[in-house]
Amino acid sequence: MIIFVYILYGKLNGEKLDLAKSNKKHSRNETTDQSSGSSAIESIPVLNDSFQRASFFRRLAAMVYDALVATAVGMCAGLVIQVMMLILFEVQLINNQGFENYMDLFTQSDSLKLIANIWVGFWISGFFLWFWKNGGQTLGMRAWRLKIFNLKNEATIGYPRLALRMFTSFLGLGTLLVLIDYKNKLSLQDRIAQTEVLFLSKEANDHKSW
Repeated sequence: MIIFVYILYGKLNGEKLDLAKSNKKHSRNETTDQSSGSSAIESIPVLNDSFQRASFFRRLAAMVYDALVATAVGMCAGLVIQVMMLILFEVQLINNQGFENYMDLFTQSDSLKLIANIWVGFWISGFFLWFWKNGGQTLGMRAWRLKIFNLKNEATIGYPRLALRMFTSFLGLGTLLVLIDYKNKLSLQDRIAQTEVLFLSKEANDHKSW
């Protein structure tokens, strides 16, 4: 009799345990469905809760990488504008001001230098802005698995805010704030533009995850 009661008690407990597991699994599925539905309308990517903000030295490494790429972009842009100005000089669409050689004119003309500098600056700025807008990563940031994320309640980061972020970085000096604000790890440009730079995993850094 005692053995029969013990077996019956164990069977009832097993059924209760199975029922509890079933209810727990059902509840977890409902929670997952609700969270996936809510994440679809969230402006800020879910990855913000998955990764840590990038350290100063990782940002510095990405900045050095990008500086080399930006230098190459600037040299190519400078070559193009010089060729264009040389052609215009040869066909006399540019006032030679009495100079027979184009380079002599260029070295003496402040207006031509200004035009060339604006042209080069435009392409270098475009390099950063385009990559930040399309994927949130420059080449250097991608190499060091960094990505820009939005802290405002907006779906995307527009070009005006990205331009604000670029100009307020003061050629990278704004990143020094990360050393002081070691708790939040936000640079000056991130605070002003309301963005953050996160350190991604290898899987999230893959272009298929963009």
